Amino acid sequence: MTKRLACCESIVLVAVFFLSRFAGAAPVHGLWVWKSSTVLAASRGAEDLLAFCKSEGINEVYLSISERSEAAEQSQLTHLIGLMHASDIRVEALLSSADADQAGKHLETLLRRLQGIVAFNRRHAAQRFDGVHLDIEPQQRPENKGPGNLRFVPGLAEAFRAVRVVAEPAGMTVNADIPNKVLKGDLSERRMLLTAVPRVTLMMYELSSPSDADRAEQKADKVANQSQKFLAMAYDGLSDRGLAKMAIALRTPDYGELLRPMLKKLDDANRANPHYLGWARHSYNDSLKK
Repeated sequence: MTKRLACCESIVLVAVFFLSRFAGAAPVHGLWVWKSSTVLAASRGAEDLLAFCKSEGINEVYLSISERSEAAEQSQLTHLIGLMHASDIRVEALLSSADADQAGKHLETLLRRLQGIVAFNRRHAAQRFDGVHLDIEPQQRPENKGPGNLRFVPGLAEAFRAVRVVAEPAGMTVNADIPNKVLKGDLSERRMLLTAVPRVTLMMYELSSPSDADRAEQKADKVANQSQKFLAMAYDGLSDRGLAKMAIALRTPDYGELLRPMLKKLDDANRANPHYLGWARHSYNDSLKK
């Protein structure tokens, strides 16, 4: 009887540990890093990026990866990933395409690049990528322009799923950028996207600009209201299991020096929403221009 009670107590303690750990998980605070080979080739490039992440509360980085990484680049990557992991910052391999929603050579090219990331992780188990971050933008092609034009959604969802099939068995998460316009899709279109990957990042751009006459408080209220509106639109009518959680991205050109309080406003406004993942900022490269 005593052994049985001790066993039950152990199970309860383990359950409480995991529940408290995940219930109190910090929201994602992401950062895009473009032209990473150039950024990391600079003197103390990796150390400067780490310092920026610490100062801005960043806990994951989306690092652009060229199709063919040279040996020098791999050395830079392992150095950076080691620094980031030592500071509990995740690193995702950022893969971009305007055409990977199209089956055939375009999707195959993306998957070949992904296999390169998988191979990199096998060679560098201690400095491996934690996930894949997809920047697939079929909405940029002329035939997909215009409001309500969502003919690309089925192909985009299939591309997301194809990446997930490769990435998850290799121990990597998958996060995908999505534009605002896809949230205006019907129930089936939104279900396609939000069940295709476990994480999405909404590019909530061009709500404002530094030259707007609105005060900081008004800009922050707009950020809060629009983010809540988009979250409601995304999940309206959906109760499927395994729906993606959503991060919301803002960019430097829209807010300038006000970006940091705008990002904080996103957390304050949406922290209680079970679909909210956190925020992401675009991009580290803007800070290098100053």
